[in-house]
Amino acid sequence: MINVAVCGANGKMGKEVIKAVENADDMTLVAKIDIYDGQFATIKDAKNSVDIDVLIDFTQPASVYENALYCLNNGIKIVIGTTGLSDSQINELKVLSEKNNVSCFIAPNFSTGAVLLMMFSKMASKYFSNGEIIELHHNQKKDAPSGTAVKTALMMSEENSDFTKNNCPEKETIEGARGANSYNNIHIHSVRLPGYIASQEVIFGAEGQILTLRHDSMNRECYMPGVLLATRYVYDNNRFVYGLENIL
Repeated sequence: MINVAVCGANGKMGKEVIKAVENADDMTLVAKIDIYDGQFATIKDAKNSVDIDVLIDFTQPASVYENALYCLNNGIKIVIGTTGLSDSQINELKVLSEKNNVSCFIAPNFSTGAVLLMMFSKMASKYFSNGEIIELHHNQKKDAPSGTAVKTALMMSEENSDFTKNNCPEKETIEGARGANSYNNIHIHSVRLPGYIASQEVIFGAEGQILTLRHDSMNRECYMPGVLLATRYVYDNNRFVYGLENIL
């Protein structure tokens, strides 16, 4: 059995993860960690009381990096679903994971459909000169752009060096109108509205044609098969992994 701790246990994602772990035949939930009425307030408190094989983190952008550092320095394998980590932080966690031989799995999105969208977007980037991303989330999401959009842009940039080919010189009359300019000039537009959970469009353009790829998450249950898959993977493999597509 895999002894699992959930950090951010009282959040919406945390509660779904707890249900998924409790229903998994090969896992035991040993700790609910949350600063708001959790079984344990901190990872350290939980570690001092129970044996943890894998910690699943769905907390906040402000705390996820320190949580990951603690786990990797204390022999706790970690699955990170919290977004908001910077490129430099991800690289530092990779170095620490490999140095300490403690597995670390970071996934901007655990939905199979969203991961397929990323993979299809990378494929399309070979054939379309221009592309932009629109990501749409609920209005309680604190980081923008989403981790999914950032990861998608990174994967797209591996296939195309400039996604604004033949664009005219631009001037924003309202700052930010063109969105965030990310890897290789991929513009990312973030929408925050009640009613959404998580959606993303990737729009490609070329002479005479447009290709639109879109994924919508209707509930948080859709992420759970990916979360459990990642948990089993880090339990069996001492590796650093960034992106669910690497183990599908």
